[in-house]
Amino acid sequence: MPAMKVLSKTLAPARRALGRTSRRDIDEATRILADEVDFMDHPDFHKAGAERRIFEQAPAVPKPTVTWYRPMMDEIGTAQPRRYEGVLLTAAQERVIFMQYNFARYRLHRIQRSLRGKSPDAATARDALRWHRTAAQLRDQIAETNLALVLAMAKRVRLPEGDYPDLIGEGNMALMRSVDKFDCGRGFKFSTYACRAILKAFSRHGLKLAKHRQRFPVEFDPALEDGDKAAVARVDQERRDAAEVRTIVETNRADLSEVERAVVMHRFALEGTEPGRPPTLAQVGRLVGLTKERVRQIQHSALAKIRRALEGDAGDDSGLMTVN
Repeated sequence: MPAMKVLSKTLAPARRALGRTSRRDIDEATRILADEVDFMDHPDFHKAGAERRIFEQAPAVPKPTVTWYRPMMDEIGTAQPRRYEGVLLTAAQERVIFMQYNFARYRLHRIQRSLRGKSPDAATARDALRWHRTAAQLRDQIAETNLALVLAMAKRVRLPEGDYPDLIGEGNMALMRSVDKFDCGRGFKFSTYACRAILKAFSRHGLKLAKHRQRFPVEFDPALEDGDKAAVARVDQERRDAAEVRTIVETNRADLSEVERAVVMHRFALEGTEPGRPPTLAQVGRLVGLTKERVRQIQHSALAKIRRALEGDAGDDSGLMTVN
C-alpha cells in the first residue's frame, strides 16, 4: 500500500499536466473553429485515400530561402537592383503544395461542420489543431516562395524612396490573400493570379496616398525636427549686440561728436522711436540738416569709433551689423 501511494503521488503531476494540456488544446481549437474556415475545393478531396495520395505519395516541394529578401527589398528603386536568388517552383510543384494547403483547410472545415457550434472534445481538438498548423505552415511556405513577386511588381512603380516600405507591405498583404483564393485546379500558374492582385493593391495604395497628400499637402521634413534653436540664438545675439551698441552711444564711450551721435541715434532708431524700418540716409539728412552723402560719411566715421569701442570691450568686431 505505501508503494501504491508513492506511485500515485508520482503520477499525479503528470495527470494534472495532461489535463491542462488537453484543456488548452480544446480552448485553442474552439477559438480557431469560431471563424468560418474557407478553402478552394477539388474533386480529389472527396475520394477515398485522398490524404495518402495528396501528402504521402506526392513529390517533395523544395523549401524556400529568404536570405535574399532583405537586401533585395533595400535596393528597390535603385538603378541596379539585386537579382532574385530564391526557389522557383514548377507548375506541378505548385499544384502539389496548393492541393496540400487546401486539403488541410478542407479537413478543418469538415471538423467545423461536424461540431455544429459545439465545443470539441480532446481528440477532435487535437485533430483540428493538427490540420490548422499544417495549413498555416503550408501558407507560410507558399508566401515565402513567392515573395519576389511583390518586389518584381514594386519595380514597376516609381515612388520616392521612403514610400516603398508601405507599398511592399500592401503587396505582401495582397500576396497572402492570393494564396487563400488561388484555385490550382484551373491550370494557371500562381504568379499569373497573384501579380494581378498585387498590382491592384498597388493601385489602391496609390489612390489612398494621393488623397492623403491632397488633404495634407505639406511633406514631412526631418530638418524641422531639430527646432529653431539656431534662429533663436541668432536673434538673442542680435538683441544683446544692439543693447551693447545703445549703451556705447548713450554713454558716449566711443567719443562721438554731437553730430555723429545724432546721426547714429536717428539712423538706427535708438531714441525710443516707434518700431519699424529705420529711416534712410536722406531722411536722416533732412532731420539734421545735412546732405545724404554727408550723413553717409558721418555714419561711416561714427561706426568705426563704435567698432573700436566694442573691440576694446570684448575683443570681437562681429557684433555690429551696418545698415545701408
